[in-house]
Amino acid sequence: MKKLTLAIFVMAIAFLSFTNVSAQMMNDKQMSNGNPMVGGAAMYKNKDIVDNAVNSKDHTTLVAAVKAADLVDTLKGKGPFTVFAPTNAAFDMLPAGTVNTLLLAENKAMLTKVLTYHVVAGKMDSKAIMKAIKKGKGKAMLTTVSGGMLTATMRGNNLMLTDEKGGMTTVTIANVRQSNGVIHVVDHVLMPN
Repeated sequence: MKKLTLAIFVMAIAFLSFTNVSAQMMNDKQMSNGNPMVGGAAMYKNKDIVDNAVNSKDHTTLVAAVKAADLVDTLKGKGPFTVFAPTNAAFDMLPAGTVNTLLLAENKAMLTKVLTYHVVAGKMDSKAIMKAIKKGKGKAMLTTVSGGMLTATMRGNNLMLTDEKGGMTTVTIANVRQSNGVIHVVDHVLMPN
């Protein structure tokens, strides 16, 4: 009986070791060139924000909006930019018809304001944002390219952003490095005043 118990124990340890190695291998596969995979696509540090974003299946709405607002050339520019990139699911949470309305040609100014509200000049990785939060005694005020303000805070281990209307989003994937900045994937669309 002791031999059977010992054999089961050894098999359990071997299984757990294999599981941990497999999990590490999966994590390694989710990384590309030191960058996290986003929307099933590799994000390359030597490509710009637009060239990477177009490959993410989770950001097709954002890419369509950037094109409709004629911001492609801007986001392909030298920068650097920090982009808080809402996923398709984040856009889907907006009231019905909002995205289609924003994409209309006559609403280009409003769309541009919403999109540039997700961009901060400079390259702020999560470490820099958390340092600013610490310096600000629990919150950091980030000025967006649109001229609005975002409030960055921590909730446990989560980096949070609050917009001017009180809406909140969580950074779900941080530090996706680009040739002209950094992207942080967020789970809600931020709305300016």
